[in-house]
Amino acid sequence: MTLRLSAATYRYAGARRDALDSVDLEISTGSVLGVVGPNEAGKSTLCLVASGLAPVVVSGRLSGSVTIDGRETTDMRPHELAQRCGILFQDAQAQLSGTASTVFEEVAFGPRNLGLSLPAVIERVEACLGALGIASLADRDPARLSGGQAQLVALAAILALRPDFLILDEPTSQLDPQGTRLVGDALRRLVRESRTAILVVEHKTALLDRLADRVVVVDEGRIVREGPTADVLGDAALPGHGVEPPPRVRVQSALAAAGLGTAAETDRLMAELAT
Repeated sequence: MTLRLSAATYRYAGARRDALDSVDLEISTGSVLGVVGPNEAGKSTLCLVASGLAPVVVSGRLSGSVTIDGRETTDMRPHELAQRCGILFQDAQAQLSGTASTVFEEVAFGPRNLGLSLPAVIERVEACLGALGIASLADRDPARLSGGQAQLVALAAILALRPDFLILDEPTSQLDPQGTRLVGDALRRLVRESRTAILVVEHKTALLDRLADRVVVVDEGRIVREGPTADVLGDAALPGHGVEPPPRVRVQSALAAAGLGTAAETDRLMAELAT
C-alpha cells in the first residue's frame, strides 16, 4: 500500500501564492516519514493534501497527483478516505465528536460507525486507551479534558479506526516528555504490528530521531531536504531552516568540539541521559 504525492501543488481559495509547490513524496506500508520545517512552511497544508481533505473539504486548487494505491484521493468519497487515511490536527479538542459523554464512547465512535461487533469495538477501545496510558480517563467527560489529555484521546480515536495511513500534525504539541514517549511507543507498535504507514509533522526532533525512517524538510512550500533520518537531522544546515537538531546531534557536536566526538561516546552519554 502506498500514498504518493506527485508534483502536488496547492493554493488556498483566495490566496495569491501556492502553499505547496511541486511536492513529491511517497509513504509505504510499515514506514514512518517525519516532516520538519519552520512555522508557515506548508507542513499543515501538506497534511491536508496528503489526507485528501484538501481540496475535497478544504477549498482550494490542487494540481499534480495525490493517490492511495494508485487511486486519486479526489475521486474518493469522504467516508472512504476516513477509513484509508486518518488525520490528527493540532487542535485536538476541535476534532472530538462532541456527541460522547465519556472518553470510552468517544474512542468507540469511529469503530461503531464501521459496523463492528460490540466485542470488537470494546477490544479496540481498550487497546488504544491502554497503549496511550489513558485507560484511567475512560469514564471522564471529553469536554473536561486538559489540552494534553484531549490530544491523547483524539489520537486514540483515530488509532481505533486502524487506518492504512496515519497523518499526524504535531501530535505531541501539548504533551509533556512522558506523554511524548507514550505516543512514540504507541506509534512504533502500530507500525510494527499493523504495518500502518505514518506521516508525522513534529517540532520535537528527538521523537522523530527515534521514530522516523526518513525525514523531509519543508520550507516555503517546497521540500528542500530529504533522506534517512540520521542524515537529515544531523545536517549542519538544519537550523538554517528553523529546525532544532535532536539532543543526539547536539551532544555529538559538543563532544566533537571538545575532541571527544566518537560514536561510542555519544551513544554512552545519550543512554545515560535517557535513564
